[in-house]
Amino acid sequence: MEIERRLNALGFELPVPTGPAGTYISMVQVGEIAFVGGTIGRFHGEELKYKGKVGAEVTLEQAYEMAQRCCLNHLARIKAVIADLDRIERIVKVTGYVNAAPGFIDMPKVVNGESDLYVKLWGQKGEHTRAAVGVAELSGNAPVETEVVIQIKP
Repeated sequence: MEIERRLNALGFELPVPTGPAGTYISMVQVGEIAFVGGTIGRFHGEELKYKGKVGAEVTLEQAYEMAQRCCLNHLARIKAVIADLDRIERIVKVTGYVNAAPGFIDMPKVVNGESDLYVKLWGQKGEHTRAAVGVAELSGNAPVETEVVIQIKP
């Protein structure tokens, strides 16, 4: 429970994990590697805290916060499957999709919301490869969606 203690010390709590929004499952584990599907940062089934394009209706800071929420949702989904976040050996990859207004080019700064939190929680084992991509639209007019690949301790 060390990771959850660190999370709480940073002022965060895990949300109640939600089910998939379509025909898929939230996480697939293949050996020690697990692929965790995309989340748009909605908590407890509520409406999105911020909606719209980053660089227009949503600020960079608000989008960063939404990326943090994506991270928390991923951790809640992972915990629901493996029971203890301390079983995560390392964060392998984060892919972020940013609902970008024309001319907005700071997608990496948005996705840092998720990446920074992993590094704070796992240190060097939280460092990961990443892609941060600007897209024309996201489901629910979300400002950001992320997915993550992790390694689980055998």
